[in-house]
Amino acid sequence: MDIDYYEILEVSRDCNGAELKKSYRKLAMQYHPDRNQGDSEAEEMFKQVNEAYQVLSDDNKRATYDKYGKDGLNGGMDGGFGGAGNMDDIMDIFNSMFGGRSSGGFGGFGGFEQGGRSASAKYPLDFEIRHTLEFQEAVFGCDKEIKITYKDACEACDGTGAKDGKLKTCGTCNGRGQVVMKQGFMSFAQTCPTCHGDGQIAQEKCGVCGGKAYEEKQESVTISIPAGIDSGNRLRVKGHGNVSKNGNRGDLYVTFAVKEDNHFIRNGNDIYIEVPVFFTQAILGDEIKIPSLNGELKIDLKKGTEDKKQFVFANEGVADVHSGRKGRLVAQIEIKYPTKLNDKQKELLNELQESFGIDGKPHKTSLESCFDRVKSWFE
Repeated sequence: MDIDYYEILEVSRDCNGAELKKSYRKLAMQYHPDRNQGDSEAEEMFKQVNEAYQVLSDDNKRATYDKYGKDGLNGGMDGGFGGAGNMDDIMDIFNSMFGGRSSGGFGGFGGFEQGGRSASAKYPLDFEIRHTLEFQEAVFGCDKEIKITYKDACEACDGTGAKDGKLKTCGTCNGRGQVVMKQGFMSFAQTCPTCHGDGQIAQEKCGVCGGKAYEEKQESVTISIPAGIDSGNRLRVKGHGNVSKNGNRGDLYVTFAVKEDNHFIRNGNDIYIEVPVFFTQAILGDEIKIPSLNGELKIDLKKGTEDKKQFVFANEGVADVHSGRKGRLVAQIEIKYPTKLNDKQKELLNELQESFGIDGKPHKTSLESCFDRVKSWFE
């Protein structure tokens, strides 16, 4: 039994053209072979989605299908795309999704602008680098001088990559900048792999740049890093990207990685610090000082402070890079016990334990009934 075309496109039977196109756009993007390489199920769905849209986007075919079903179409489904109106519509959708170009003509995405497109940049004007910051540089912000390597159009070939700037028509795409690829019954356009969409290639490579069309240059740039920057954050430095052959310059994007600190642990805008406390301090209570991002803070340890207890200090964390609002500092207690004891210390601790009497060995009283119960199991 054939799947209903309306079900394939996930639309109702009374949907309008705009709803149909919207759903088709979503599903074609989802199942496109370029995004699902090696997935036979996705490829089959892609074919069904296009077949369904071919019929339902044509008013005459849709009326026939609604009345007689798929059998009523007979010779109307020939494995192609039917009328030129269908094809133009599908081309427009695919061009908007995958960056193709159409002249409005027909022929399986083959209607290109005459003479191909004008020569484009051989490299992107914007580029990105990664930069590592020290913990304190990210927390407090700083001015940082960094060295970058950028691309500038080769003067010898005027940024064409060709000796003396002499170009010829690309033989792969015949100057159109795109080639038609066929996958099953589908035909679609891709950027020409030889000329990369220019429609022209060098008669002979430039001897200065080796056909790359650019030269690499270095410079130092001072950037202002705001307080609160974190790993993964990206900063735009305007006007320090690559340079095109007409002198326009793109932007530099710096993505940061922040080093960890030996004591402070950062989680977003909150700072955590582990505070080692000797067991006697936790038992007797004490007032201790701990480091903070801005100096020091005091903690009042109550008698019997438990391990892992947290003390939270508002507005002592990192400033938010956007709002400036500060996070928290969270100090977590870690109770330390002696690992080595001399004879005198052992004697004193035994005396202390005995001085508590029955409370000095709580496991005996709390588990005594359990011992008796377990023994009864074997009587």
